[in-house]
Amino acid sequence: MKEASVAARPAPRKATPVFRRIVLKLSGESLQGPDGFGIHGETIAAIAREVKDIRELGVQVAIVVGGGNIFRGARQKGFEIDRATGDYMGMLATVINSLALQDALEKQEVFTRVLTAIEMHEVAEPLIRRRATRHLEKDRVVIFAAGTGNPYFSTDTAAALRAMEIKAQVILKATRVDGIYDADPEKVSSAKFFSKISYADVLQKGLKVMDATAISLCMDNKMPIVVFNMNVPGNLKRVVMGERVGSTISPE
Repeated sequence: MKEASVAARPAPRKATPVFRRIVLKLSGESLQGPDGFGIHGETIAAIAREVKDIRELGVQVAIVVGGGNIFRGARQKGFEIDRATGDYMGMLATVINSLALQDALEKQEVFTRVLTAIEMHEVAEPLIRRRATRHLEKDRVVIFAAGTGNPYFSTDTAAALRAMEIKAQVILKATRVDGIYDADPEKVSSAKFFSKISYADVLQKGLKVMDATAISLCMDNKMPIVVFNMNVPGNLKRVVMGERVGSTISPE
């Protein structure tokens, strides 16, 4: 009887992710590694492995990547250029990064599609919302390139906009620090860490997490944001599994 009861005991339940569909926001600087510029091969390969790990959990992944490692648009120092022109140049930089990330992911045998807001049929698919959603449903990683396709908007705003369009459950903002602080923790040792904070407080305190347009868009649509350190191996997986990692921005 004892053996029968043991045999009838159900198998332990396998842990499942708390998020089914995410938007991962990567800065262009996150690809440059220790070089301080351009694209660092080992760094982008490590990011691809992290994304592969959560894909194998069944998480649908969309990525928005910046272009600051190549060109920072109107913020480029020592280079006088029209704001709109500079922003378009920055958008093209995000396309370069997106293609590099696609290559790194496909080397990990992760099917990936790049969709760009500026049409360039020879290198990427045009941005069509339903097509992006279909790719996700077919277990492909989707990389959104060229920001919103418009000047005067950052890739943070693009990440917020794409998250709404594909009905993602959360935006994961990858950084090189552990979360949100009231000052730069790399410069101010006494900086206060926020494990949870509201959209309104981020705007009121002027915290440099994402730009005000992106935060406002997320606030209007109640889209949570998790800010975490991407440089710690396994952190991306911990976030999607619901562990307390980084800082969360949400309604009051």
